[in-house]
Amino acid sequence: MLSITDLRGQTPTTAQLRRALPRGAADVDSMIPTVRPVVEDVRDRGEAAAHEYSERFDGVRPASLRVPAEVIEQALETLESDVRRALEASIGRIRAFHAAQKPKDLTVEVVDGGFVSEKWVPIGRVGLYVPGGNAVYPSSVLMNVIPAQEAGVDSLVVSSPPQADNDGWPNQTILAACALLGVTEVWAVGGAQAVALMSYGDENLEPVDMVTGPGNIFVTAAKRLCRSVVGIDSEAGPTEIAVLADASADPVAVAYDLISQAEHDVMAASVLITDSEELANAVNTEIDRRYGVTLNADRVREALEGDQSGTVLVDDLDTAVQVANAYAAEHLEVHTVDAAAVAGRIKNAGAIFVGTYSPVPLGDYSAGSNHVLPTSGTARHSSGLSTHTFLKSIHVVDYSEAALKDVSADVIALADAERLPAHGEAIRARFEDLTAGESNA
Repeated sequence: MLSITDLRGQTPTTAQLRRALPRGAADVDSMIPTVRPVVEDVRDRGEAAAHEYSERFDGVRPASLRVPAEVIEQALETLESDVRRALEASIGRIRAFHAAQKPKDLTVEVVDGGFVSEKWVPIGRVGLYVPGGNAVYPSSVLMNVIPAQEAGVDSLVVSSPPQADNDGWPNQTILAACALLGVTEVWAVGGAQAVALMSYGDENLEPVDMVTGPGNIFVTAAKRLCRSVVGIDSEAGPTEIAVLADASADPVAVAYDLISQAEHDVMAASVLITDSEELANAVNTEIDRRYGVTLNADRVREALEGDQSGTVLVDDLDTAVQVANAYAAEHLEVHTVDAAAVAGRIKNAGAIFVGTYSPVPLGDYSAGSNHVLPTSGTARHSSGLSTHTFLKSIHVVDYSEAALKDVSADVIALADAERLPAHGEAIRARFEDLTAGESNA
């Protein structure tokens, strides 16, 4: 089922790997002409336009765009007890990890009497998008809301598509997750229109300063169009998993992990990187044997047979690590004899899962890490969602008169070198009477 990319007998360069490795092709640019009119219409007409697009795309118009408090609370009251316990336990682990991420302010005396400080300030208001398409994602509520709360964000809104089978409100489990986290502002709107409405607001809806959260290609295109108005976390593409494995790996476990990500979307990528042809054959056999029993078998098969999925065969573990770093997976599992040591050699991945007992589904829900991660190779330069996402740093400069005088020659010299003499004069004017020189001239 998985296609083979055979790199044995080669020492591939990074440039060659970027061309050879399986990779999805989510063409966001092609969606811009479709999404731009939606964004511009919502910008101009606000909530009324958003409702019209909900009717067109979701087949339902909620009674109000803002979900009433009693609807949110009722969703929690009717939540199945085992799901509530699982959500509460996951909230505890995710909160513990993200609370520890918050950086501390610092002050450095760089010269006598000259201080430079860095203070961390939370984003004022954030919009958190939670999808509602092929699956239900209460876990995405946790992954977006908790780091925002731990960063100290004062105002946040969760936006999720209206559901025809829930009286036009977002999915019940999503609303219940919001209730567990104390979220009181939830909008029943999805897709590109949700991103646009959060970005621009209207006379009754306060716009946000940043939009985060995963979504389909229309959501991604809207984030691209709105990023000059608001901050965004990333342009998320289809989910992906890479498994770096040697002959010691359990082919059944690897097969199930590849299947588990493939069930997200027909464009999801599942890639095996190994120096063992025997393991590759065994994993392929187990996938073929087991994928058909899953609820989403057709989706899984299409994803695994797509160009974005496959097996990469290499000569040795060193090359496997090189390939993994070049691929820069959203999720990277390491199944090798010394998995921790190999994981330590990985520089490019959204998240690394070490060994047989740290599978990606653990991180999707309950590990404590975040599952909103960079895709499409962007883990080479970007990080996943975290408490840091919702913080900005401000540098504060506080120099005494003596300290400024002490460094003034340096500032003036550099200003003159850059042909910006007024910069230097702004320093000199504090210590000299520059008008005297002008009158003498």
